[in-house]
Amino acid sequence: MIPGRDSLKTKKTLSAGGASYAYYSLAEAAKHIGDISRLPFSLKVLLENLLRFEDDRSVSVDDIKAFAEWLKSGKSTREIAYRPARVLMQDFTGVPAVVDLAAMRDAMKTLGEDPEKINPLAPVDLVIDHSVMVDYFGGPDAFKKNVDREYERNAERYQFLKWGQGAFNNFRVVPPGTGICHQVNLEYLAQTVWTAEYKGETYAYPDTLVGTDSHTTMVNGLSVLGWGVGGIEAEAAMLGQPVSMLIPEVIGFKMTGKLPEGATATDLVLTVTEMLRKKGVVGKFVEFFGPGLDHLALEDQATIANMAPEYGATCGFFPIDEETLRYLKATGRTDERVALVEAYAKEQGMWRSKDTPDPVFTDTLELDLSKVVPSLAGPKRPQDRVELSKAPQAFAAALDKEYGKASEATKRFAVKGESFDLGHGDVTIAAITSCTNTSNPSVLIAAGLVARNAKAKGLSVKPWVKTSLAPGSQVVTDYLDAAGLTDDLDALGFNLVGYGCTTCIGNSGPLPEAISNAVNENDLAVASVLSGNRNFEGRVSPDVRANFLASPPLVVAYAIAGSMNVNLTTDAIGQDKDGKDVFLKDIWPSNKEIAEVVREHVTAKMFATRYADVFKGDAKWQAIDAGDGQTYRWPSSTYVANPPYFEGMTKEPKPVEPITGARVLALFGDSITTDHISPAGSIKEDGPAGEYLKAHQVPVQEFNSYGSRRGNHEVMMRGTFANIRIKNQMVPGTEGGVTKYVPTGATMPIYDAAMKYKAAGTPSVVFAGKEYGTGSSRDWAAKGTILLGVRAVIAESFERIHRSNLIGMGVLPLQFKQGDSWDGLGLTGDEEVTIHNVDKITPRANVTASIKFANGDVKDVEVLVRIDTADELDYFRNGGILQYVIRNLAS
Repeated sequence: MIPGRDSLKTKKTLSAGGASYAYYSLAEAAKHIGDISRLPFSLKVLLENLLRFEDDRSVSVDDIKAFAEWLKSGKSTREIAYRPARVLMQDFTGVPAVVDLAAMRDAMKTLGEDPEKINPLAPVDLVIDHSVMVDYFGGPDAFKKNVDREYERNAERYQFLKWGQGAFNNFRVVPPGTGICHQVNLEYLAQTVWTAEYKGETYAYPDTLVGTDSHTTMVNGLSVLGWGVGGIEAEAAMLGQPVSMLIPEVIGFKMTGKLPEGATATDLVLTVTEMLRKKGVVGKFVEFFGPGLDHLALEDQATIANMAPEYGATCGFFPIDEETLRYLKATGRTDERVALVEAYAKEQGMWRSKDTPDPVFTDTLELDLSKVVPSLAGPKRPQDRVELSKAPQAFAAALDKEYGKASEATKRFAVKGESFDLGHGDVTIAAITSCTNTSNPSVLIAAGLVARNAKAKGLSVKPWVKTSLAPGSQVVTDYLDAAGLTDDLDALGFNLVGYGCTTCIGNSGPLPEAISNAVNENDLAVASVLSGNRNFEGRVSPDVRANFLASPPLVVAYAIAGSMNVNLTTDAIGQDKDGKDVFLKDIWPSNKEIAEVVREHVTAKMFATRYADVFKGDAKWQAIDAGDGQTYRWPSSTYVANPPYFEGMTKEPKPVEPITGARVLALFGDSITTDHISPAGSIKEDGPAGEYLKAHQVPVQEFNSYGSRRGNHEVMMRGTFANIRIKNQMVPGTEGGVTKYVPTGATMPIYDAAMKYKAAGTPSVVFAGKEYGTGSSRDWAAKGTILLGVRAVIAESFERIHRSNLIGMGVLPLQFKQGDSWDGLGLTGDEEVTIHNVDKITPRANVTASIKFANGDVKDVEVLVRIDTADELDYFRNGGILQYVIRNLAS
């Protein structure tokens, strides 16, 4: 941390916990810029950041003054340069980021520069959590077997990451089998107030971060401002580049009352997600306030903050208060750190109490927590909340409208070799998974108590349900063991399968073969119920169409009921030992019982013990020989390869090439997710990526997932637009990554058509509807796009992170004007597209797209350039943000 010049003289000294700290005072700043006491807490964090880094170049005094101006209207057009304290990564996005850093070192060497210039300047933590798959389940050895398979599959990736840990400064790796990055961040890495040394002084400032996973937002529940960015943007941040952003609008979400009996934090976050999606908060901060916060545990706040990507906000921020201090103490943070957090927050006007005046917000909405009811969300979007009492009707509607199977609603189909049959709506996956919920002891304990009560009544899980328990932290195992609930969960098949994301990111593993065959042979619309945050179609399992998000105790209940057609509020979920009906209310624990078990069995010592040696890893990790050297010796590998981004790169950028006579590669509808564009799950044997792996002697059983192969561009570009559920309207009535190759009219994989266009020197474009690129902060959704030769994406609207990522890879995002769409223009995909004056564009300018139809007619359409800032324009003109960074460092 290298502070700026402090033109306003705001640097002061603070004493806390027996130590002295330098800090940049908001109260001193207010003497120069005006009253900022009622600025939203989240904006106070941004303001402090600018005070600390003000240098009259990237940050000016006028930028600082803009925060006082913001209070007048709750809006600003001011672009600021924001520098987060640190960067968080997970391995799916972290491996390609480290690949890029290694490739950048090679590029620096090629340009005749020092490769060591490529080094993280901000602290970086990479947590390996995305690679464990649920191959084994329902038995005491499931965890060990899954870990063994994880190391077998990922040896090359893990060797590479271990090399990176030794080769780069400020780069730490949390080894496999430890937990999920956001839960490790919440429970250990995050400090709420960060400290750093500079010229003999210790500086204190708000803990802030960006992460290469969209659910980085979870830590806002601990008052740590953070959000997800693409890997390429994170790489720039760790290399000292500021995050360019507009001072955001802040939507205040007022909470009153407290949760009623039987409602969980999961029910609350699904309600909040539904409300905020309806409100429309994309690109905005959300900040929670009101008396309801006094009745929320910090773990509940973290659950709400976690799902900011699902409700569309950049982040969902909770201010520092007494509950923050309680959590820091309860998770083993030092007394000195807790004292600093309290003193700093109170000194800076960042402390919330019952007497704190409400901040000024751009807009507000309100929820009475007492009105929250048990809920699920699905079958394919997290914002589609369904009251538990109406879940069967919701599935029936999907069976009719989504899957066209209403006539078969009650039909059952035999499962070869088994004594049971299957039908539409049967729950084939029940997974307690994801940082969203496994970071919250109340819902994990509730799940254990439901299992205990069910076991006592002689209930069991239906034989077609694949059950799993994958916590985000080893501490979960400790407190479940201490409470005696592990045996109860094991008895219902919820054995530990791993510490990682698993089902929530599509690593659910294969269904038993007989069940998978029955599903596919009979085209069944079966369901999963998971305590995750994402349920997009094709994400959880290729065999499962309907995916419902639910609290961990409801996951257990649905595993027992076995079907979405069972109404858990009125129908029996099973029979006891005497054949009597058992209802959900008979096995559901009270809020008081849950709280008592949490209070007794979740201890600070558990956190301190588990995190004491968090970077050491198990014997398998320690045995990896990673080698050394400042540049990487690229092996012949289908996991890690030197990408082609910097081939032929010069010290000065070349002029932007025109987009003339481009062919349409795809016509997509609304809500195309980054999962659609760059899937993370299984690799199809007969697709381009599968054919590539087979050609390199990789057997099908060793394909692993797309997510695990993100370090290899050859696999990933073949997997771009290869989601099994993506629908390209150039080939109506089909699913999967296919398109029409216009010169011959042939239908073929999108990758094959793209390579034909590239070979002919023909640029290509993609058209889409609203919310293009929603979902995970997946840089490969942009990297794959540019490697296919796509020069521009023209959509009705873009998700924030994906728009930024496209620019970061040199792809031009263009947005239709209100009322325009590719469908309204009558496009079929046979057209040629020319974008005029690409070399002269400016931020948020209008440009003309000329569309030449197959009959020779030409239609001109005005579209908006979604390059929003001057920095983004620099990135685009350099061919991408990484090229921009290399050229800056080289000069």
